[in-house]
Amino acid sequence: MRAAARRRRRGAERRPRFAITVTAVFFALLYVPIGVVVLFSFNSQKSLTVFDHASLRWYGAFLRDDVLLDSLGMSLRVSLVAMAGSVVLGVALALGLVRGRNRLGSFAGLVMLLPLITPEIVTGVAAMLLFKGLGITLSTTTVMLAEITFSISYVTVILRSRVAALNPEIEEAAMDLGATRRQAVRLVTLPALLPSILASAVLVFALVFDDFVLAYFTTGVDPQPLAVRIYSAIRFGVQPTINAVGTLMLAGSVGLIALALAIPRLFGRRGGLDLLSGK
Repeated sequence: MRAAARRRRRGAERRPRFAITVTAVFFALLYVPIGVVVLFSFNSQKSLTVFDHASLRWYGAFLRDDVLLDSLGMSLRVSLVAMAGSVVLGVALALGLVRGRNRLGSFAGLVMLLPLITPEIVTGVAAMLLFKGLGITLSTTTVMLAEITFSISYVTVILRSRVAALNPEIEEAAMDLGATRRQAVRLVTLPALLPSILASAVLVFALVFDDFVLAYFTTGVDPQPLAVRIYSAIRFGVQPTINAVGTLMLAGSVGLIALALAIPRLFGRRGGLDLLSGK
């Protein structure tokens, strides 16, 4: 019996080799192409198959490309506006959903989750048809409106659990001391939500800056967001400059998401993936 128990224990402790192999293959297929793009962004030659020696030639070419720089500027403007708009509306919506404990609030909370599970291409086509139906010319403004609408759900989901965790007696105590409802929210509730607000703002900025599908369906002719401009350029062949742009976008996005996940820790709260649940 003891021998059988030891064999079962050793079998349970044995590493699942097949699962490890599948995981390794998955990450290789996912990240090796990205690694190739990063590597050849430092290639001194124009070749996309033969690496000569390390050089910053294509990063310099990007900084001299007025078209790509205009697209970069548009992406930054859209991301900043979408971040500000979605945070303001998302905070208000999160407060309303938590404080309005009724059937309407529960239904609104369910509706708020739909953009997160709806294919983004459906959202993009719907936004384009809406603007066309209203006679609105596609431009930077339409991209901003579409991105704000899409990003509100992320902010609301992140903040909703955090708002629910707040003790409402804190606001009541502030009002007992003479504060109005608005003053209690502004001076008590919002400072308590500040870490989650900042984290969600940084996360939204990163998501919008890299977004392609929604921007593709709602942008005008010129200027175009950087992701759309890159897509337009690679249809005529991949240039080494695109590798440099992609590497910079990757580095920026990773840095912003890491900052978003670290912000709660900077305020003395649990960080990491708990951000996504609003804890």
